[in-house]
Amino acid sequence: MSDELTKVEKQAMEKTEEMTWAGDTFRPPVDIWENETALTIEADVPGVRKDDVELDLRDDVLTISARVSADEYEGLRPLYGEYNVGNFYRRFTLGEAIDQEKISAELNGGVLRLTLPKKEKVLPRTIQIS
Repeated sequence: MSDELTKVEKQAMEKTEEMTWAGDTFRPPVDIWENETALTIEADVPGVRKDDVELDLRDDVLTISARVSADEYEGLRPLYGEYNVGNFYRRFTLGEAIDQEKISAELNGGVLRLTLPKKEKVLPRTIQIS
């Protein structure tokens, strides 16, 4: 295993849906993992404040929309830049195993963490013999 970091480029959203936001929109990179009780999604959304994130759940589709204020960057003329300022947008189709009423979210340090609990009927259990 290498101790070196790998640079991952931001992916701009293709204009497949109508967007009314000004500026660039990026697809945030995510990590998704599963345990016995839930799925967890962590999305990298640097520069986003809690009030600028919208989570929408409709017709089994979870949509993450996040706006970044470009005000802090206005008037700056960087000599070199590796980071583009822009909004974030990503959609996930949820399966039947997710308890949509119990989904929770938190934002900390530019990382949005969504916890998608599984429905009780799909949780593994041990059956006792009487």
